Amino acid sequence: MRDIREALQASLGDAYHIERELPRGGLSRVFAATETALGRTVVLKVLSPELAATLSAERFKREITLAARLQHPHIIPLLSTGSAADSLFYTMPLVEGESLRERMNRERPMPIESATQILAEVATALAYAHDLGVVHRDIKPENVMFFHSSAVVLDFGIGKALTAATHAAEESSGGRLTQRGMSLGTPTYISPEQAVADPDLDHRADIYSLGVMAYEMLSGHPPFAGRSAQMVMAAHANQQPEPIGKKRADIPVAVAQIVMKCLAKAPASRPQNAAEVVLALRDPRNSGATAARASFVSRLLAWLPWVIAAAATATAGYFASRR
Repeated sequence: MRDIREALQASLGDAYHIERELPRGGLSRVFAATETALGRTVVLKVLSPELAATLSAERFKREITLAARLQHPHIIPLLSTGSAADSLFYTMPLVEGESLRERMNRERPMPIESATQILAEVATALAYAHDLGVVHRDIKPENVMFFHSSAVVLDFGIGKALTAATHAAEESSGGRLTQRGMSLGTPTYISPEQAVADPDLDHRADIYSLGVMAYEMLSGHPPFAGRSAQMVMAAHANQQPEPIGKKRADIPVAVAQIVMKCLAKAPASRPQNAAEVVLALRDPRNSGATAARASFVSRLLAWLPWVIAAAATATAGYFASRR
């Protein structure tokens, strides 16, 4: 049987020329390809034929088309979608750079200033997409890349496209299809509502995942770990994470507070929009605890001469009384 790369190239014809395979995505094979008409290099992500068989191709393409509306400095846009080699694919620009995961592997934990800057950039992308009704559903370090030193988010709209296409296929088949391979979301970063398969989840699921990512960036470890994906998802649904301030003493109080608020189990207890997170992360008072300590030291130094003078006076008085 031909490899999927050969079958894909044969099906694509002259429209794209596949150059090389990139590290695999969770639900797809990923290739760098040249788009012949424009002579540009794109990322071509092709779903597995098994997964594509459970989807409505028409609904998937429609949702990808809607997601392609997203145009934002911190979002990698979707370019096109189509069918090839008994599967579905979509394309996006190729970003030659490192992922947030790669940076976190080098810097664990990350410096506070750079971490809050990255998180604020991701949160601005979320705020924009959420205003247009697009929920990412899989915010994690692997889906954040760096382009000209700025954080950009990949795969916006893919989760919605897969979910909607699955539901459409189930309806058309009388409910006979299963959601094989449809474990949308990544256990380490999944929201409690995703962990329990809540069909009514909304944009606040992304805010929770952003909180998990922030917790790991700033402390060096995610809030929950386990021997299995099921254990981790159960922890997200039922366990309270240890306050991040106990993991790292120099985290500004305001930053620690917004991270823990993002990690609230109930969506209503989280920030209600990503713009709120951006404001908290960019608040100039975010020197927080470190500023408080600096202020204390400054006040202490200011009063120190008076304290020394008072002590000297008291000492002189003591010896005078003894004489």
